[in-house]
Amino acid sequence: MSEAQAASRAKRVAVIVTEYRFNSHADVILGRLLGDFDYKPRIQVASLYTDQVPDNDMSREAAERNRIPIYSTIEETIRNAHEQGGLDGVVIIGEHGDYPEDEKGRKHYPRRRLLEETLKSLDELELRIPIFSDKHFSYQIEDTVYMYEQLRKRGIPFLGGSSIPHAPYVPAFDVNKLKDAKEILVLSYSTIVEAYGYHGLELLQSLAEKRAGGETGVRSVSALEGEEVWEAMDRKEWPEDLLLSTLNIVKEDSGHVHPRERGETPWLFIVDYEDGTKGYVFQQNTVSDQWRFAFRDGQGEIVSAISFSELARPFGHFETLTRIVEDFVISGTEPFPAERVLMSSGLINYVMDALHEHKKLETPALRIHY
Repeated sequence: MSEAQAASRAKRVAVIVTEYRFNSHADVILGRLLGDFDYKPRIQVASLYTDQVPDNDMSREAAERNRIPIYSTIEETIRNAHEQGGLDGVVIIGEHGDYPEDEKGRKHYPRRRLLEETLKSLDELELRIPIFSDKHFSYQIEDTVYMYEQLRKRGIPFLGGSSIPHAPYVPAFDVNKLKDAKEILVLSYSTIVEAYGYHGLELLQSLAEKRAGGETGVRSVSALEGEEVWEAMDRKEWPEDLLLSTLNIVKEDSGHVHPRERGETPWLFIVDYEDGTKGYVFQQNTVSDQWRFAFRDGQGEIVSAISFSELARPFGHFETLTRIVEDFVISGTEPFPAERVLMSSGLINYVMDALHEHKKLETPALRIHY
């Protein structure tokens, strides 16, 4: 293919997923790239690999309908796409599927394996093309650091994380107020601590990195559960007023009761930044159905907002994420520093360890600047 032909055709991606079934992340991201949800894709899916094929699998029908080959290995998925029309990017969606969960409550998604096999295949073809990997790097800090370092060593453009930081703030506010924020609290929900706690920590980091001077790193994390959350609140060890502010944002919030009165287990993650900034994620099952946040600016004013995501199909926040992925593949330019993905991934890794070990943990892998 000539350079002119390559420039004129749609960018082509190989897509690697753990599973593709109704309402999975593959459904709402890959599905859009295939034209579902009335979406008009700007890039072309050239090949597909599915790590698992559940009884309610959608991949085979979708691939046949769109005339997309499915391969049994990641190596074939990448090589054949490259040799049969060119390859401009890789989309990895390692979310959902039947994978083990350990005693710490961590789901062992094979994201390191999916990325390692992708990088091996790209190395063999001498390709350096953009890679998107959904959500956090891995369930453990060793893999998180390794994956980040392997990408940076190769100079490969990388995009990761979830849709939540890209959802609109309701109400909108002047983000410059975050420049001198010293306390930030995110409200999360669900009893699935790792998966939903990650969203809370990722949202926290996307806000915290807007501090004047940028990110200077995290010193330590701790995690509380159950009654110890309220005991710490009574000791003024975390800001109750920020929590209550997240529950009083829109008029529909008027019926909220204090989370302490809900009778549900709470979790609290505490993030100690190197510059003295304090970050918190409060999580409780049905306290909300949206991620919310509040922070105190330099003048002592509390600013609070909802990171607004749709609660049912078509899940419009995934349309926003899909457009960001397409822009990334087309331009080859990272829309935000990949270090945010390293930080948010590392935060949930350390938090799950801290929760299991019942103690504050130092976070040497997160003492980074960006």
